[in-house]
Amino acid sequence: MNRFTALTLSVAAAVASSGAYAQAWPTKPVRMIVPFAPGGGTDIQARLLSRKFQESTGQTFIVDNRPTANGMLGPELVAKAPPDGYTILFMSAALAVNTTLVKKLAFNPLTDLEGVSLVSSVPLVLVVHPSLPVKNPKDIAALAKKAKNGLNAGSNGVGTTSHLSIEMFKQLSGANVTHIPYKGSGPATTALVSGEYEFGFPTALAAMPHMKSGRLRGLAVTTAKKASSLPDLPTLGSFYPGFETDNWYGMFVPAKTPKDVSAKLNAEILKALKAQDIRDFMAKEGGDPVGSSPEQMTTYFKREVDKFAKVIKAGNVQSD
Repeated sequence: MNRFTALTLSVAAAVASSGAYAQAWPTKPVRMIVPFAPGGGTDIQARLLSRKFQESTGQTFIVDNRPTANGMLGPELVAKAPPDGYTILFMSAALAVNTTLVKKLAFNPLTDLEGVSLVSSVPLVLVVHPSLPVKNPKDIAALAKKAKNGLNAGSNGVGTTSHLSIEMFKQLSGANVTHIPYKGSGPATTALVSGEYEFGFPTALAAMPHMKSGRLRGLAVTTAKKASSLPDLPTLGSFYPGFETDNWYGMFVPAKTPKDVSAKLNAEILKALKAQDIRDFMAKEGGDPVGSSPEQMTTYFKREVDKFAKVIKAGNVQSD
């Protein structure tokens, strides 16, 4: 056997072995990294999905919570993990925001991670204190322009999607608005109910109980299409074209993960999203199951990064 033939057979064997390895995935426990603390919406969805994956594949999926101040330790761990499908990331829209907002990242989310599937979408809701004499988003903008000191809007914190929704509203409407950051959804929503500020963009889950009780009034949702949880509310985009934000959740793997592995994980996600208990949880959270191909997820993520980068730069948003 000459050297060329030997080399050709060696390469063919390696390719065949790689293909068989990918098709057999998973053959050992899979670590699903969640960059937030246990108990939140991201964590609960991850645990529901991991249970479905385990039931379907017969292999263990371990949820590994890695909370940090900016939520980027988990994505970094996945980006630097071997691209073999045994370390995966379940992440929210915060990844798209923090790609621009967090300075000096030790990895590049756009090139070091690949999307597997969009999993779910939870709308934010433009809500106002009931004392505010407005009926729609245009009224808020008009009032904010007329008032001597403008209006105040509260968020869950600097760099959150609720904050960037305020910035997007300011930029598209020209409204005079002062941003007031709070430490999380609970304090921000409580402050709005008590009248500490005039309007904000909480998630549907946070807003709906107060809307039902009359302590807050909903005017519009931030998603491109009407939300199934709040079908009577129009979209912000119908008033200000181009306005679109939400709390989306998606699955990622390290770049260069075998396509067969990504395809199999994608199939598991799409199958899990049909399960009634997962659909019930998402409905309870005010969201919708989505699902996508790996290519669609990667394209969508890049679009989200670009969108939030423009808002961050135009508003000169700085991380804490």
